[in-house]
Amino acid sequence: MTQSATTRNQPAWPLALKLILPSLLGLFIFFTPIPIGDKTTIPLDHIVGALRTLLGAGAGWYALGMIVAGAIYPLATGQWRRNTTEKVFTGLKLLGVVAAVMAISGWGPALLHEPDMLPFLYNKLVISVGLIVPVGAVFLALLIGYGLMPLVGVLFQPLMRPVWKTPGRSAIDAVASFVGSYSIGLLITNRVYTAGQYSAKEAAIIATGFSTVSATFMIIVARTLDLMSLWNLYFWLTLLITFTVTALTVRIPPLRAMDDSSLHSEPEVAKGTRLRTAWQAGLDAASEAPPLFKGVATNVREGVLMAISILPSIMSVGLIGLVVAKYTPVFDWLGLVFYPFIAVWGLPEAMELARASAAGLAEMFLPALLMTEAGLPARFAAGVVSVSGVLFFSASIPCILSTRIPLGVGRIVLIWLIRVILSLMLAVPAGYLAAWLVG
Repeated sequence: MTQSATTRNQPAWPLALKLILPSLLGLFIFFTPIPIGDKTTIPLDHIVGALRTLLGAGAGWYALGMIVAGAIYPLATGQWRRNTTEKVFTGLKLLGVVAAVMAISGWGPALLHEPDMLPFLYNKLVISVGLIVPVGAVFLALLIGYGLMPLVGVLFQPLMRPVWKTPGRSAIDAVASFVGSYSIGLLITNRVYTAGQYSAKEAAIIATGFSTVSATFMIIVARTLDLMSLWNLYFWLTLLITFTVTALTVRIPPLRAMDDSSLHSEPEVAKGTRLRTAWQAGLDAASEAPPLFKGVATNVREGVLMAISILPSIMSVGLIGLVVAKYTPVFDWLGLVFYPFIAVWGLPEAMELARASAAGLAEMFLPALLMTEAGLPARFAAGVVSVSGVLFFSASIPCILSTRIPLGVGRIVLIWLIRVILSLMLAVPAGYLAAWLVG
């Protein structure tokens, strides 16, 4: 029996409500700022803030527990044996435990305990990520599990091929990454690629251009840069810039030259039936969706696994990045590549932003961490580039290397370089726009 037949055998209104109600609630939780007390932000941010207040000093110990669990997990599962990359990142996760212990105990060299080093990294970033990813996973089930994604995917089919050179189904990967995580998006992409439904070129475009950090991680970036009062402007401009950059990168090497043959091409939706087909796709997904409690439980498990996986890496790679950024000229040198593309807009903090953008290759949060004291245009641009760069060594690059998509480290770094240059050319004007709108 097909899914469409399955939906026809179920009452229409209960199934429609199963699609509509969770989706609307998910959209409310992630995208509707509401005032509570003296703070106006999205409900998810309010929930995480209340939870952190409730935990008090216990939040730091909770984060330490998650980091320790994340370091033990690859050892306990044998994941560290898979390849050299896994071995390197397992070592970095163990280093992350040491850094976390230093952060919470005050032990270690004094230079690491300066306010903009371990205390800032642990208290402002690691604890926030440790709380927001699992809590966000509860509500992600509402967005990704009850039909909204397939509905959106069908509606976006006419855009995908002409704009991004990918099939309509890749809209689901893009949405999965933005409302879920790059790991979810890459999982989908790898599965579809190995099934012969994406070409190597299409899979590479999706992996390096759509598999960006999720909305929950964007909240952390926005909070770090004091942009939550501009959340909707920041979110939608970042989304627009990220996918505009992807549309440009697919038309230039190295992506343009990749093999574009696939075993199974995507059928087109019949003319005049797109809305009906999209609605039916949403209903089909809703009919197959698990009960809400089971769907939430699955997402929470994935959220916890994701949090323990990324927290130790953020702690170690983030600290290394901060030390390199503060005490060496490495990012100054790399930032020189980006400086002309920022200076052309007359931004006062051009060199600082160039340097911070270069640091994003190590860890996507570093541009935000390094630009917290800058003016609004520079902070806004840093927040955009943190996301639109897509590729970073603390998480997304190892995830891509673990798939069967034919992308090596050299090609990935070249794509990152191109993405950051294009992102800066769009993000700095967006920063000026944000400052103008604020007044």
